[in-house]
Amino acid sequence: MSTKPLTTQQAIPEYTAEQQATLYAQFLQAYPTYQTTELLDEWRQTEYGRLDATKQIYLDYTGGGLYAESQLEAHMAILRTQVLGNPHSANPTSMAMTDLVEGTRAFILRYFNASPDEYIVVFTQNASGALKLVGESYPFEEGSQYLLTYDNHNSVNGIREFARDKGATFTYIPLTTPELRIDQGTLTNLLAAANPAKPNLFAFPAQSNFSGVKHPLSLISLAQEKGWDVCLDAAAFVPTNQLDLSQVKPEFVAMSFYKMFGYPTGLGALFIRKSVLGKLHRPWFAGGTVNFVSAQAKAHILSKNEAAFEDGTVNYLNIPAIKTGLEHLQRVGMDVIGERVRCLTGWLIDQLMQLKHENGRPMIRIYGPSNTHMRGGTVTLNFYDPDGHLLDYRRIEELANGQGISLRTGCFCNPGAGEVAEGLTREDMLAGLAESEDMTLPRFMQLIQHRGNKSAGAIRISVGLATNFADVYRFMQFAASFRNKTNLNIGQVTFDIESCRVIRDGS
Repeated sequence: MSTKPLTTQQAIPEYTAEQQATLYAQFLQAYPTYQTTELLDEWRQTEYGRLDATKQIYLDYTGGGLYAESQLEAHMAILRTQVLGNPHSANPTSMAMTDLVEGTRAFILRYFNASPDEYIVVFTQNASGALKLVGESYPFEEGSQYLLTYDNHNSVNGIREFARDKGATFTYIPLTTPELRIDQGTLTNLLAAANPAKPNLFAFPAQSNFSGVKHPLSLISLAQEKGWDVCLDAAAFVPTNQLDLSQVKPEFVAMSFYKMFGYPTGLGALFIRKSVLGKLHRPWFAGGTVNFVSAQAKAHILSKNEAAFEDGTVNYLNIPAIKTGLEHLQRVGMDVIGERVRCLTGWLIDQLMQLKHENGRPMIRIYGPSNTHMRGGTVTLNFYDPDGHLLDYRRIEELANGQGISLRTGCFCNPGAGEVAEGLTREDMLAGLAESEDMTLPRFMQLIQHRGNKSAGAIRISVGLATNFADVYRFMQFAASFRNKTNLNIGQVTFDIESCRVIRDGS
């Protein structure tokens, strides 16, 4: 077994054109419907040509989508040819901007097939901002219940603090292993156990940003029939799936537009069903959210509908780019994007599951489904050495960086799914908290590896509308390069991560 350390610039063996053609033919035989997505191969050259021009393998679509060149051109044309002012006025430039903002809002409703008689759309900074609005405005009280799944994003987890502060209780629904799906028997019992006379909220992701699992949208009506309001985190779902709000009707839906089409960043949306508006209460007011306010009378009258939730001035110059991005997705069709993602994800999982060391032990472990049934294009995994010891995922990311491969590592702001996936117990987590008041993920990872060779993080790769077969094959070459390797072989990581941020030596 080689003991020579890998370097970040280690060359991965290139494949010949004949080898690539053979492998691609085998791929098409296994996934023939991939050929129906050929428009995306054209777009790879015309809209996303910078990927190949800069030799980048982008596999972080769950972290953020990529924008097309035509999106930038369309948005710049608006900015170059119009004079647009702050929409909080009635002057000509303000009214021109108001028309663009409200036109985009109406287009968003149409895109998601949401009736304006039934839903409003609130512009937010991102999905997290949308979820914060839900948490602070929902009328939790003593006797209320907040029910959420273990694989929620931290922005959904954070709502529990609003519930706690108002005297409500919160409960996590367990996930089944190894596929990390909702334990529906437990969910049904918990939904039935709540007091229907109290305001109760159930929150879950349409698609897990950790495992890629798609949870059944039928859970929405199941909860509503028991008297619950439902908050759907759709951030990881809508980039590759069509959400039809005429068919499923949660009270709240949160999303970030950059996840869907890359540009603009800094804009998300909260859909609020009008039937629930009357019981929401904002804990403060701001510029743009009030129809009348008096300093002397110490009173205010909150605006109606979406205006009550859009604090200050919205990101008005970028809002028209949302409509451009949605139109871009419509030109190819969400069914085409979804099928491409399904085919590439299926092949990738098939290949990863076949990776073995010379002694026959598996090289990787996938967290979540090992097939494409009710799962998206997010694949989370860890690498192991021939003796079954965990390889440092941070070092693997560093080595991927040297090959121009963009993937993501850590816990992905989804601690519950990671805890369940790796078999971490409540005692494990309490041990970490007791160890230090300023515990970080790297320090906890060291601690937990001494408690049974467990992991406190993983590697996440995710495919999207601009991914092609060459991208996933290139990653498989990279993955295969860890055959028979140990932590000694691959070397020490040279950067650290705290609070989901990379910390580098500034020298």
